Amino acid sequence: MPELDRITAVCRDCLAEFESAVDACRRCGSERLVRHAELGRLTIAHIDCDAFYATIEKRDDPSLADKPVLVGGGKRGVVSTACYIARQFGPRSAMPMYKALKLCPHAVVIKPNMAKYKDVSRQVHKVFDTATPMIEALSLDEAFLDLSGTAKLFNRSAAASLAHVAREIEREIRITVSIGLSHNKFLAKLASDLDKPRGFAVIGRGDAVSVLHDLPLTRLPGVGPALADRLKVGGLFTVGDVQRRSHEEMALLYGETGTYIARLAQGIDERHVNIDREAKSVSAETTFNEDIRDPAKLRRILWILCERVADSLKAKNIAGRTVVLKLKTARFKTLSRNHKLGAPTQLAETIFREAEAMLLKEATGPMFRLIGVGVDQLTEAVDADPQDLFSAMGKSGMRSAEVERAMDKVRSKFGRAAIRKGRADA
Repeated sequence: MPELDRITAVCRDCLAEFESAVDACRRCGSERLVRHAELGRLTIAHIDCDAFYATIEKRDDPSLADKPVLVGGGKRGVVSTACYIARQFGPRSAMPMYKALKLCPHAVVIKPNMAKYKDVSRQVHKVFDTATPMIEALSLDEAFLDLSGTAKLFNRSAAASLAHVAREIEREIRITVSIGLSHNKFLAKLASDLDKPRGFAVIGRGDAVSVLHDLPLTRLPGVGPALADRLKVGGLFTVGDVQRRSHEEMALLYGETGTYIARLAQGIDERHVNIDREAKSVSAETTFNEDIRDPAKLRRILWILCERVADSLKAKNIAGRTVVLKLKTARFKTLSRNHKLGAPTQLAETIFREAEAMLLKEATGPMFRLIGVGVDQLTEAVDADPQDLFSAMGKSGMRSAEVERAMDKVRSKFGRAAIRKGRADA
């Protein structure tokens, strides 16, 4: 193995490493090489499965190989994944399905099979585990990996280990991934988007500023359309515009947000790969087959979702302090409302009570196509639903809590269908 500091190229097929510039692998002849002056010294990676759901469906049904495929919830839902053939016609993830089908009317639409996708995700993460224990899963199909210290263990650079991971996933699971390699999470994530599908892109310390220079500010994590519009007023349109400002000036103009943006613009990100990454919220939502205006119907659906959220909290032995209501109108405008509780809760009744109040303020005429509810500010369940809180609420509050806990005991013995509240059928 060459010295890490001197490795500048790795063959993605046979994993051979080189200290000098090469056009093709001297061992196997492959031209699939990843090259960078800092290649041997970089250890933070972002791996993203290519068009994950659609690729799995094509793998399992070879007749779909050359066809545009959209995985999603039918005409009333949105696109979960568009394969790369479909993307050539305009469809993208999160696009309303009816819009995607207008752009690509000959697409094959497949209903998501989450059980299958989760199983494949577990297989993919097992391959990740062979390269490093330092893995921060972001979703079913992407993760950050920290390969620091693995060179001595495997006698190869982090870049070669990542090429091995990609090769094994392709051989064993028969899907492809794209890899971004750098010295921090922000740049690794950015790199993985530069070369898709089946790509391997690298951003080093030396070229970070130049790579970032011409990008729109919305490519920086945390900079959404609203913040981007605010920055445009100050003459900031691209990352390069921020790079020309001092950190002090950015802090003076935009406070902590300015400091954060200024650091990212220089490629600075001090976040570590967090192997103990926990969910920040627990939620449930549903898209209706037909738009709904009737508050009574919305309340019934809301209650069912609240029970699903409560079941998840109880199963994970956690609780949430803030209740969040999500609504999407027939015109695809998303409304989000939240209310902070006096104490964390696991109870569907408590979640429903707060979400219902927010719902009734919004359900005053518009047609809705989606409703969702959740809790965030998660904590351990030991502090959840204190008795004194329900005492302060009076007998009705205490009785509601007692009834729900009694229902939980019945369901644990006889199943969820054994008992339910009347408002689920009202």
